[in-house]
Amino acid sequence: MAITVQNFIKLANYYNQTMMVMSAICVQKGGIAMENYVGRFFAADALEYITEYGRRLVASGAPVPPEIDALIKRFAEQFERVRDLATPTQKPFYEMTLEEFEKIMNI
Repeated sequence: MAITVQNFIKLANYYNQTMMVMSAICVQKGGIAMENYVGRFFAADALEYITEYGRRLVASGAPVPPEIDALIKRFAEQFERVRDLATPTQKPFYEMTLEEFEKIMNI
């Protein structure tokens, strides 16, 4: 996927639509909190991808409109709050701390 502003907008729209569906599922299942919904791990991984895409877009030197730059920063701030939910990169279970393992396994 070429790193362009248009592709970033598509990813941002995808993420927003996904979050709306996840919210609707939580309401339909009796009003469970998003923090307790199993899909929160996927959402964190998707947000990590979008945040990295935005970082690469800015680093590429391509002209980024101010509103898109603000959106990139907002996604980065959101990701910092859920960073611990993202799938660890190439980290085997035996190298995880007990706390990391419990968060991944939702214990």
